[in-house]
Amino acid sequence: MRRSLHLAARPSLWGLAFARYLRSWWYMFFLGAIAIVTALSPSTYNRGNRLVTARYIHASSWQVLPWFTVLSALISLVIIRIVLVTALSYGLSRYALEMVVRVLVLELIPLSAALFAALRSGMAFDASALGLARAGLPTAEVNAEALRRLRRDLVPQLFANAISVLSLAMVSSTIVLVLAYLNVYGLSPWGLPDYTRTVGRVFEPVVAIGFVLKTVLFGLAVAVIPTAAILELQRYPRRLASSVQPGALRLLFVLLLIEGASLALKYI
Repeated sequence: MRRSLHLAARPSLWGLAFARYLRSWWYMFFLGAIAIVTALSPSTYNRGNRLVTARYIHASSWQVLPWFTVLSALISLVIIRIVLVTALSYGLSRYALEMVVRVLVLELIPLSAALFAALRSGMAFDASALGLARAGLPTAEVNAEALRRLRRDLVPQLFANAISVLSLAMVSSTIVLVLAYLNVYGLSPWGLPDYTRTVGRVFEPVVAIGFVLKTVLFGLAVAVIPTAAILELQRYPRRLASSVQPGALRLLFVLLLIEGASLALKYI
């Protein structure tokens, strides 16, 4: 708070603050590029990294998949009923199923999966690194330990978070599609031709590719942004005064930016 008031009272520092802000974003993109290049390097896939990656995937995906699936199914069931009842009252019942698929499966489920993965496992590495930054160690030791953890943990977490977002989104979307069919047609199999035609009209090839790409970008953002924020804090320890989880606001901004760009490309 004092830092913000001091900055607002001295306009001469605005240029410096803006340059530091741009440098912070550049550092985030630079770290993401390093992570992607490292992930594509064959030397990364040794036995130790495979074991660490499997452990992260188990912690970030398998352990939380049942709970997230049940929770998303319950919330989706309520939303489906609201949409169906509202559409029926306005005489638009033939558009209700398509609306459910577009709103829930294409938009809300991937975004909620990314937020859930970020809260569950995306910031685990950052919490440990934040402990390093606040431990009072010499800067050289902190940087050396951070680099070691970066090499050991970042790429496995990159894979784990991307797979976590993808698995949570795909499984929940499949269950939501089943729930939508049961709410519209019941247990009758005669609605399958109309149902598959409607879902196929929504998931045309361009939309399906965009759905997968958006989910992968969500996973990449969840893996990279908080880690970049915490490593930057180790370079500038004075910024530790903030009580907000490092990278949380920026992660939320990037997720909403990806979602907004996806909506603009599909509907504008």
